[in-house]
Amino acid sequence: MTQAALPVSSPHRHRWLALAGFGLAVFVAAAIGGLGVSGTSAEYGSLEQPAWAPPSWLFGPVWTVLYVMIAVSGWLVWQRVGFTRPLWLWSAQLVLNAIWTPLFFGAGQYGLAFAEIVLMWLLIGATVVVFWRVRRPAAVLLLPYWAWVTFASALNLSIWLMNT
Repeated sequence: MTQAALPVSSPHRHRWLALAGFGLAVFVAAAIGGLGVSGTSAEYGSLEQPAWAPPSWLFGPVWTVLYVMIAVSGWLVWQRVGFTRPLWLWSAQLVLNAIWTPLFFGAGQYGLAFAEIVLMWLLIGATVVVFWRVRRPAAVLLLPYWAWVTFASALNLSIWLMNT
């Protein structure tokens, strides 16, 4: 008597499903942030801004690339150590990422948004350091994100000071 063969779950397939999960997590953070920017292009344009402020159309393409890099970075670390402390840091900075846009645009709380983005910047830095110890390419993928948040922090501070 033969037993029916049960489908064997491929570790390779799980890796790609996990990547989709990381992509979904980042998509949710982006969508939450996106709720805060719906129709805010005019608001952004009406704010007093420094001369070096980018046009509003630039944010979408930049964040699209950064979000892909953030997802891949988390996935690379997950493959090495599973969902452990490094990915809790990754998750925490992603939550702060989702909160910043509604604070800045939705609530118009430029000072609170600045305090929040500074905390996010620190968590991204901590994530880079921890990821560096686990899987260096994952840390490198976060460097453009950290640089952009550095720029965004300076822009947030400038707008806050110029509009109070």
